[in-house]
Amino acid sequence: MKSYVLSTASAIAVCAAGVASADGHAEAEVLHYWTSGGEAKSVAVLQEEFAANGGTWTDMPVAGGGGDAAGTALRARVLSGNAPTAAQIKGPAIQEWYAEGVLADISSVAEANDWANLLPASIAAHMQCEGTWCAAPVNVHRVDWIWANTEILAANGIEMPTTWDEFNAAAESLQAAGIIPLAHGGQAWQDATVFETVVLGLGGAEFYQAALVNLETEALTSDTMIAAFDQMRTMRGYVDPNFSGRDWNLATAMVMNGEAAFQIMGDWAKGEFLAAGKAPGVDFSCASTPGDGYLYNVDSFAMFSVDGDGKAAGQELLAELIMGPNFQEVFNMNKGSIPARTDVDLSGFDECAQLSAADMASTNDGGTLMPSYAHGMALFGAQSGAITDVVTAHFNSDMSSADAVQMLADAVAEGHRLVF
Repeated sequence: MKSYVLSTASAIAVCAAGVASADGHAEAEVLHYWTSGGEAKSVAVLQEEFAANGGTWTDMPVAGGGGDAAGTALRARVLSGNAPTAAQIKGPAIQEWYAEGVLADISSVAEANDWANLLPASIAAHMQCEGTWCAAPVNVHRVDWIWANTEILAANGIEMPTTWDEFNAAAESLQAAGIIPLAHGGQAWQDATVFETVVLGLGGAEFYQAALVNLETEALTSDTMIAAFDQMRTMRGYVDPNFSGRDWNLATAMVMNGEAAFQIMGDWAKGEFLAAGKAPGVDFSCASTPGDGYLYNVDSFAMFSVDGDGKAAGQELLAELIMGPNFQEVFNMNKGSIPARTDVDLSGFDECAQLSAADMASTNDGGTLMPSYAHGMALFGAQSGAITDVVTAHFNSDMSSADAVQMLADAVAEGHRLVF
């Protein structure tokens, strides 16, 4: 893969040559939270392309918390008057930073390269701030995936589940055979990831929209939401006793190494399998979690207002490269995601990615393409945090589902008050 990146560097340099102008050497200090094996390999693609175009890249990786630690580091930098050139942020957080008056306008690059016609409308909307372009999308991750150890399933006569009842039956069978059914890390964002897939699967896209995007009280306190918490309680019994605090990629490694059968995680998990030389359909299996719909999570970089011609040139170069067709292809092959651009040839992508792209197109047409609340695409931070606090409290206690939905409604009301 790396040899392919380097072999195309000269072509990329020709395309982007107009961006790094004679005014100064393009430079960029980039804050991100891609630190696991598959993620680090992916961001290296962007570093190599930036260098191939004569730029100087200063890497600022911040691990932990599904991006929470990076968000804290970013806020500290901005408040101290020392913002990075670019930072990995997404969803409503982009608009929050724009409202603080600290984002740069990259519309010149977006308009020159026709981003509006290359991106799905819902994704383009996340990248725009009051009519200007303020962020560049890297990819589209599907969140609602089940990953499985193919050998374990075959040895135990288990098919990939298509309903939650089937999942539970498979888990019970595996547990009886002495196998950990579900690899999970006891971190709040991982709990939230599982929860939103359960809500989508049991309630459908219309219910998901009402409950976890529109935050409608009737949906939040409904029997369907009680059923979602019931399913979470059931699944708590399928994880091993040592799950607390485990990083997501270590949970992926449990499936990879045959210590557990399933993991519910976005398709960045696939990047870990691929980085370890595993093949889909051979070493691991992929399927959407039970139910209809598609939960998306878009990685993106926002550019911050900084001084200096070199940094401005670096921002333009970064934006150009991020949305370039070569980077969108090579990066996403490594990362496990699919390109944000809709015109990239997917013939070289694996079967899981092709399934993701086909499902994204069909759910977009059918109105069931939904933003992930757990991964910052649907709600402001205070709102999503309020939901996740309840989900985690329930998952790690004997709280009843009825109490959980009431606590959920109360927490959402308080989160709404804090935001508005």
